[in-house]
Amino acid sequence: MLGRLSTVERTLLYAALGVGGLLAVIPLWYMVTVALQPKIFILEAPSSLWPRAITFDNFLKAWSENDFQRYFLNSLVVAIATTVVSTALSAMAAYGFARYRFRGKEFVFGAVLVSLMVPAIMLIIPQFIVAKSLGLLNSLHGLVTVYVAMSFALNTFLLRGFFEELPRELEEAMFVDGGTPLTAFRHVVLPLAQPALATVAVFTFLFSWDEFTWALTSLNRQELRTLPIAIATFQSAHQTEWSLVFAASLIAVVPVILAFVFGQRFFIRGLSSSGLKG
Repeated sequence: MLGRLSTVERTLLYAALGVGGLLAVIPLWYMVTVALQPKIFILEAPSSLWPRAITFDNFLKAWSENDFQRYFLNSLVVAIATTVVSTALSAMAAYGFARYRFRGKEFVFGAVLVSLMVPAIMLIIPQFIVAKSLGLLNSLHGLVTVYVAMSFALNTFLLRGFFEELPRELEEAMFVDGGTPLTAFRHVVLPLAQPALATVAVFTFLFSWDEFTWALTSLNRQELRTLPIAIATFQSAHQTEWSLVFAASLIAVVPVILAFVFGQRFFIRGLSSSGLKG
């Protein structure tokens, strides 16, 4: 598509993208600037986008105060467990939808798609009632269970689109050699589906790492709080200490950045070949 644009049009497009990228980066850069400065420089006017003095004490203090380390570990455990379980279950379900015929297949998949159209906030009360009856409140494994259920539909939708594009001949060759459907799924389909699986894993990790509403609703025990709740309480405890608040927020962003760094080579390929393609 870019090849069809004239030089002027391409220049304007790149300029617009550059301006948009700059507007997105400036708030993050300002957070870094504030987090790296001593408190004495924070409220000076006019504000500066460059630190006037650099210190890492804010990061050390944010990490060590208010049980921040415990909440970080809670979020990490929940996010990793949710990503692994949701990706595995969604991959198996998507493979079944993509390869097998069974009664009610389209109806069931339609129900999965309909669940994507319901705003998550509308499900809070039903989720709470179900989670309470199953004993899933006030526990990290309960949080993982609900997060897996919440991410299952989107992941299945994305992976089914990818699996349908894979040539069936590869699996049929495995069957001729005596392989089973499970063998074909593990040794043929999954290795080829790495871009789509990485895409789904990144989406799931980001969702479970950042989710706030359900965690706030279902967790009453302070020691089980996840990082989004911890940062909210951290802001309440340090209302005017913006350097500490921003340092805590930047620490929370690190796993998100790492997820993109390790998954970026698969991420775009997975999006272009999955259910999101035009």
